[in-house]
Amino acid sequence: MAGYYDNGVHIENLCAVNPKDILIAYGPTKLLVDKYHWHSPKVGVVASYTPKAHDVEDHFGVFRGVDQIEAFVQATAGSLATFLECEKNGWAPTDMKDKLVPSFIGIGTVNFVSYLEEGDTFVMLGKTTYYKFKQMVCEGRIFKAPKGLDLDDYFKNFAEERLFKYDLGPEFTLVSALFDITGRAIDRSYFNR
Repeated sequence: MAGYYDNGVHIENLCAVNPKDILIAYGPTKLLVDKYHWHSPKVGVVASYTPKAHDVEDHFGVFRGVDQIEAFVQATAGSLATFLECEKNGWAPTDMKDKLVPSFIGIGTVNFVSYLEEGDTFVMLGKTTYYKFKQMVCEGRIFKAPKGLDLDDYFKNFAEERLFKYDLGPEFTLVSALFDITGRAIDRSYFNR
């Protein structure tokens, strides 16, 4: 059975959890994922975020490119790798927190073609391209979602084939394309030396 147990509850995919319960290394103003809408554990994820006032403070109301990258890292390499490490080791995320530190270690190319502002909901479609030895590499796209769209309903029948093609309706606006986003879970003992 895929997934892991957290306090006796079976978690079979990320859609069953609040992002703050899997991305436990991030405080409330640094967590840049609001919700998971679709997840295939070894393939990829669709998640969303809506920038808040504190995200755009001193940046003219714009959600910066560097913040888009961080949101994408959290939604993909951070969330996907944590889920798989918990599954592989029989841990809950709180158990993992005592053993491993999730780290963003590299980035390939990012192409920004549009921008986001406070209140713009965006979706991150991320797919895993490599996962081994606690290291994960992902690529994907960020799209601005149309206002008022029920994202849970929109993605309820999403499939891997659509993820691979970044297949969304024309009402979504491409914001950025990201390649070779790399995260690694580092043994906590490394930091105690």
